[in-house]
Amino acid sequence: MGILLRIIGMAAHYPARLSLAYISALAAIGFSLALPWLFGGGIDLMVGQHPDTKNFFRKDFTIAALVFFGVGILLVSLGRGFCDFARTYTTESLSQKVSFDCRNLLYDKLQNVSFAFHDKEHTGDLMSRATADVEAMRRFVNLGMIRSLDVVVRIVAIPFILFFLNWELALVSMIFVPAIVLRSTFVMRALRRKWLHVQEVMGESVTVLQENLAGMHVVKAFASENYERKKYNRKAEELRVEYFDAERMQGTNSSWMTLYFTFALGLILWFGGWQVVQGDLTAGDLAKFFLYLNQLTFPIRASAQIINTFSRAMSSGQRLFNVLDTQSPVSERPDAAEMGRAKGHVRFEKVGFSYADRSPALREVNLDAKPGQITAILGAPGSGKTTVVNLLPRFYDVTDGQITIDGTDIRDFTLQSLRHNVGIVHQDVYLFSASIKDNIAYGVTNATDEDVERAARVAQLHDQIMALPNGYDTWVGERGTTLSGGQRQRLSIARTILIDPPVLILDDSTSSVDVETERQIHRAMVEVMKGRTTFVIAHRLSTVREADQILVLDKGVIAERGSHEQLIRSGGIYQSIYELQLRPQEEVLLEAAVPAMADGRAAL
Repeated sequence: MGILLRIIGMAAHYPARLSLAYISALAAIGFSLALPWLFGGGIDLMVGQHPDTKNFFRKDFTIAALVFFGVGILLVSLGRGFCDFARTYTTESLSQKVSFDCRNLLYDKLQNVSFAFHDKEHTGDLMSRATADVEAMRRFVNLGMIRSLDVVVRIVAIPFILFFLNWELALVSMIFVPAIVLRSTFVMRALRRKWLHVQEVMGESVTVLQENLAGMHVVKAFASENYERKKYNRKAEELRVEYFDAERMQGTNSSWMTLYFTFALGLILWFGGWQVVQGDLTAGDLAKFFLYLNQLTFPIRASAQIINTFSRAMSSGQRLFNVLDTQSPVSERPDAAEMGRAKGHVRFEKVGFSYADRSPALREVNLDAKPGQITAILGAPGSGKTTVVNLLPRFYDVTDGQITIDGTDIRDFTLQSLRHNVGIVHQDVYLFSASIKDNIAYGVTNATDEDVERAARVAQLHDQIMALPNGYDTWVGERGTTLSGGQRQRLSIARTILIDPPVLILDDSTSSVDVETERQIHRAMVEVMKGRTTFVIAHRLSTVREADQILVLDKGVIAERGSHEQLIRSGGIYQSIYELQLRPQEEVLLEAAVPAMADGRAAL
């Protein structure tokens, strides 16, 4: 019930729409309840059984009375139609407002939670929550919140009117109410569990679809189309079965409601007709009773749909609020300050970090990186290289120790201002479906065309962009598929250069380019890195040899540190990495340089 109250609370943020929806709904009910009374009075008047008339042609039966009943029915019908329109308009508007808020709240939450949250959640399931679950909540506001008032008012008011008309017939009509209430309670509980499972399966199926589309190149490369088809078919079949069971349960409940009401109608027709024959009940009153009872069919039949709406809203709301209530391990302090343009003096002081439910990824990490220095980080896979640089912009928070920039703990700054001072070029480049210019200027809203071009020139990308049909306005396909790997990497470098950060992180940023392109990029990056604190996770010799200090990580601990020459002489882990990985690169570079020198001599 707490989940439904939270949804109602979100609707209460729009009191004018909510009030108009309830007022128009109540007015429509009032007009509806007036109609049977007018019909019954007209019937009694026409058949001469009105208490004030004795036969059909008595003077009491007047044209004015018929006109009164006819005009009254017309006006009441018009009033009901207008109020129904007002109710429909306001409830739909209200439900769209609530779903708009839900989507934005969920989107903002997903933007602000740390990487630790996304490490555990599946993208497809989050997409399902943002679509199917939000839609279920919208339907609750549209149908459950407002229509349930209609159901409750009619269920309370109509039995009272029926007892006022004829208490004996009213008792007969109420004979099936206990069975209806018990069955509805049982179905509502069962449907909530069922719809919760349906939404979970739907999220899993969307995850399978999303992963298949994102990894289509891998699927085709390994000829795994049949395997993927079978995997999706299994999940789609499970969703079909669960969805069908939920709808069957709802449909069965609705059919039972109709059956109960049909039995009640048969009993009333027999018993009420007998009373009319005996003279204990007028034909008009029997007509009123039937018309009011017919109005009671709406809440009885709608109750199955209302119960379904409540059940889906509770299950969907639970899934949605679980995300909204998630506390991100990385959060801003209430008194967090804005970081201006930092000098870039970075210190790690006894830093430790552990991912959830895992052994420590980093232990007692100490490093001092001054402005203008290049720090290279090496190590085997899983040694903690990427973790080190992920802690600096607070993608994760340290579990021990502290990280400072210019002597101040980074947790004392706002996340936005901190990340504007830390530029990152990722190894896995992500580009958006937009123009090349928009991708380079991402995150810098006031960037001019000249700024974008300058960043592209530094990244050695300008000439290739100008060779494209539309230049900087060339549209980049999904995830940058229309560009080569090297072009995507250089575009990512240009994007980082544009924000002009004092602290720069290069996560193996030249891994997808050839030797010549790497040399061009490094020549340009020499100017870019001047005066900046640069961290490089690299496997290329050129980057490592240029570093002011090299850190070698082993199982989350800095095992070695020093310059290239110092570490070579020490004969430790770095020397092994150099012999196995870096020396072959050096030999390739030397071999490439010899023909170039020979060509130069020949030219002389």
